[in-house]
Formats: sequence, C-alpha cells, structure tokens
Amino acid sequence: MAKKKDEEEAKVEKVVEKPKAKAEPKAKKAAPKAKAAAKKKAPVKDLKDLAEAVATAEADPVEEAPVEEEKAEAEEAVVVEPEARKPKLDAQGRAYATGRRKDAVARVWIRPGKGSVVVNGRDQVTYFARQTQRLVLNQPFLIVNRMGQFDVMCTVKGGGLSGQAGAVRHGISRALENFDPEMRPTLKKAGMLTRDSRIVERKKIGKHKARRSKQWAKR
Repeated sequence: MAKKKDEEEAKVEKVVEKPKAKAEPKAKKAAPKAKAAAKKKAPVKDLKDLAEAVATAEADPVEEAPVEEEKAEAEEAVVVEPEARKPKLDAQGRAYATGRRKDAVARVWIRPGKGSVVVNGRDQVTYFARQTQRLVLNQPFLIVNRMGQFDVMCTVKGGGLSGQAGAVRHGISRALENFDPEMRPTLKKAGMLTRDSRIVERKKIGKHKARRSKQWAKR
C-alpha cells in the first residue's frame, strides 16, 4: 500500500511540473522583445548606442507617405477661374477715369455720342490749337476703331498743353476700358493704359539747368 501511495505522489509531482516546463520557454521568448523595446527607448549616450539606434532604424524603415501626389491633387481641386471684368458705368450711362501726364491731371467722362470733345468747357479745337495735341488726344479712339462714336467731357489742371493732352489721352484710354473691358487687350498692347512716368529732371547746383553747364572761359 505504501508503495502505491509513493507511486501516485510521484505521478502527481510529474503532472504539476510539466506546465512549469512549458511556461519557461514563453518567458524566454518574451525576454528578447522586452530587451529590443528597452534598446529602442534607451537614450543615446555613447557611439555604441548611436550605432545601435541607426541599425534599428535601418532595419525598420518608416514608409513615406506620397506627399507629392497629395499636393498635386490639392492643387487640381483648388483651381479657380478668374472672374470676367464688368463695365463700370454711372447712373447716366457714362464711364469715368482719371488720367495723368507730367504735372497734369485730367478727369474724363465718356458716353456714346457723335464724337464731341469738351475740355474745361471749351471745344478741343479752341483749347488745343495745335493739331499734334489733338492727334495725341484722339489716339485711343483710332486704336480701337471707335472714332466719332463717343462724347468726351473732361476737366484738366496742372502742367502745360502738351502734358494736359497726354493726361486726357490716358484718361480716355482708361475710361474706354471701364466702358467695355473687351477693349483692354488692344489698348494695353498699344501702351495707352500705362502712365508715362517721364518728368522734367531737376536743376543741379552749379549748372544753369539739369545738364547745361556754365560757359567755359579760357582766360
């Protein structure tokens, strides 16, 4: 009877010891993972640590997101077409613009009519006596092929007659653009919408004018 009891106890011990033997390898397998995590989290103190960190980074490369493709898609989605220009007219159906040249400033109103041009309450023929000045004034209408189709009323001040004629021309060009935006490319190509920045050069000290030197005397 005693022998049977001893054999049964030995069997029970073997059964109890078997799960312990199986559990040990799991612990051993989990240990390397913990060590690897510790190595990743460990701060870099020496060159060895730095080399290990670089090796781990190369072993586990991070997948780069397709940034360029996302940017291209975003740009395609955000394409906005420019709004078409609209005519700018007042209650009387007139287009207004301001023109400048040298020291002259002109305020210009245009509307469809028979081609009359009034400058400071006088007709253009009496105000601008020279034909060249009247030709400068009517250049915008000639470029757009609208000669005699608009009435012009303007007021000019400052500068001389040449500068005033240029200021009126600039004002008429900008007013035509406001009246019909489709005229803009033709006027811009001809340079009618650009303000002429040329002005009189100032007088210098020791000279009669801007560049005129004093007369030289040999003796």
